[in-house]
Amino acid sequence: MKGVVVAGTASGVGKTVATLALCRALQRLGHEVQPAKAGPDFIDPSHHSVVCGRPSRTLDPWLQGRDGMRRNYARGEGDVCVVEGMMGLYDGDTSTAAVAAGLDLPVLLVVDASAGMESVAATALGFRAYARESPHDVDVVGVVAARAHGGRHEAGIRDALPDGLAYLGRTPPRDDLTIPERHLGLHLGPEAPLPDEALGTAADCLAVDRVLDAAREPSWLSNEAATPDGPADVTDPTDATVAVARDDAFCFVYPATLERLGERATVVTFSPVADDTLPPCDGVYLPGGYPERFAADLDSGGTLDQIADAAADGVPVWGECGGLMALSETLTVDGIGHRMAGVLPARVRMTDGLAALDHVELVAERETLTARRDETRRGHEFHHSTADVASDARFAFDVARGRGIDGHDGLVAYETLGTYAHLHAESGAVDRFLDAVTSD
Repeated sequence: MKGVVVAGTASGVGKTVATLALCRALQRLGHEVQPAKAGPDFIDPSHHSVVCGRPSRTLDPWLQGRDGMRRNYARGEGDVCVVEGMMGLYDGDTSTAAVAAGLDLPVLLVVDASAGMESVAATALGFRAYARESPHDVDVVGVVAARAHGGRHEAGIRDALPDGLAYLGRTPPRDDLTIPERHLGLHLGPEAPLPDEALGTAADCLAVDRVLDAAREPSWLSNEAATPDGPADVTDPTDATVAVARDDAFCFVYPATLERLGERATVVTFSPVADDTLPPCDGVYLPGGYPERFAADLDSGGTLDQIADAAADGVPVWGECGGLMALSETLTVDGIGHRMAGVLPARVRMTDGLAALDHVELVAERETLTARRDETRRGHEFHHSTADVASDARFAFDVARGRGIDGHDGLVAYETLGTYAHLHAESGAVDRFLDAVTSD
């Protein structure tokens, strides 16, 4: 599987639109496209999946380590992988540049051309030159001009590019190539897909043949020693059944997590928002998402009460971020309190601004559903809420990096764990959860 990384000079320059347009252009030529996302994001991958018809792979050296990142790439399907970067190319300690270097993939640089011509070339040249100073071996091979007109505008950009930087086309400046935003980022792909006609027009403006010339198969793919087996490669089936919440309130879940659960257990899904009955199960997983958007539905329904009953009976229940919020006593949105499951001794309140955004590192204080005592777990937190906890609340983790809840994370009660941190299957968290589910 050949691949390319679609990187940007900064956040908001049009990486997602360029990525989706490139996926569409490749599909038109008969290619099977595997989308992927650098970093821990859940929202951009939802747009990838709408266009490509398959889950987008998460590629993050902090969550997975280099080997785990490579394993996730190698598990992809298709003949061309399009990896959307995060923020600017070099931003962050686990940057898009680190992902591109770790995967040995070329970089297509998206530059906002809405108010520039020759300056677009100068910007791209600077990004390519900076690669020599970067700790990562980054190969910037070409430029996509975002929000650029055709004709003289496009020609000015193309003609200004120096040798070694290919002009890879443009995305046009159209209002219908804008994805609306809300407090956790863009709207999800199924909610606000780009119109087919607009996306098709953007695909027409890309030099897809030059992109294919630039794409390459990573050298390590042919070297089995370069991708050793990891946690998600050792298959140990169980007879357990895990119930996974899947609806618009619980929609932030890494594909690798569902894959790993499905490899080792029977997965049944249910919707708390739709007031589904909790299926008979040996364990419950509540992913993150937007419980605040559906707090009234969760309050008036009975599914959370059933989860609370299961938790009191000793069924292992694992909630991440939105799952933590749903397992709390109350969730306050716009000053209105809503009753939640009441399993964990916390009252969660939505904040006006960002409460936490970072890669996190957790150290287990005790045996818990996702780690053994003294084990370290690396994950990610991104939320607009705070949790006020009872004075006698028990925590599973100390926070070595990140915020969590007052320097801790992982509220525990019964066999239930709720964290602000999202964890990836490559961390071993999913296998530890399944071990806990089957320990009885």
